[in-house]
Amino acid sequence: MKRTSRRATAGRECGTTPRRRQWIRRYRKRWASAVRGRSGDAGMSTAEYAVGTIAACAFAAVLYKVVTSGPVSEALQKLVERALDATF
Repeated sequence: MKRTSRRATAGRECGTTPRRRQWIRRYRKRWASAVRGRSGDAGMSTAEYAVGTIAACAFAAVLYKVVTSGPVSEALQKLVERALDATF
């Protein structure tokens, strides 16, 4: 009598065909690899937040200096005055 493992007979008992078991194995592997891939480097670490915050502050400081400089400030003031003097 041929000896089979318990796992080998489990599929036959619940009525799955070899083709169905192959499909289940294939998609189980795909799902497992997708789940493992997402849990790796998701999000930023504390050091990355610190560097990002410093970069954002530096950009804000440069932007503030540009906007408050003489020529840009005058151009913005003229633009606002022209917009407020518009007739409807």
